[in-house]
Amino acid sequence: QVRLVESGGGLVQPGGSLRLSCAASGSISINAMGWYRQAPGKQRSLVARIGTIGNSNYADSVQGRFTISRDNRKNTVYLQMSSLKPEDTGVYYCNTFPLSIRPTWGPGAQVTVSS
Repeated sequence: QVRLVESGGGLVQPGGSLRLSCAASGSISINAMGWYRQAPGKQRSLVARIGTIGNSNYADSVQGRFTISRDNRKNTVYLQMSSLKPEDTGVYYCNTFPLSIRPTWGPGAQVTVSS
């Protein structure tokens, strides 16, 4: 089973930027991948996804501010986040899209947007 490890989170002021990375232990080239966010007190939800050929979709709340990309040679998925808002605060995870019946989650990357 492929393991996923997220990195790149941190504390950033509103309007700032962060780039998250998700490194997979094996090939992800045949999988559509997604970034999911779990905000405090809320369920985990999809914020961005990318298909095997690089086609992408975004949640309305992040459209125009976030960009998902992938490098299959490095088995890595990225999430470039700009114009960050306090409501973007949460733990960010990557995983396949759609999720498997019993998804295995990585440690996540904590993103805190605060002044």
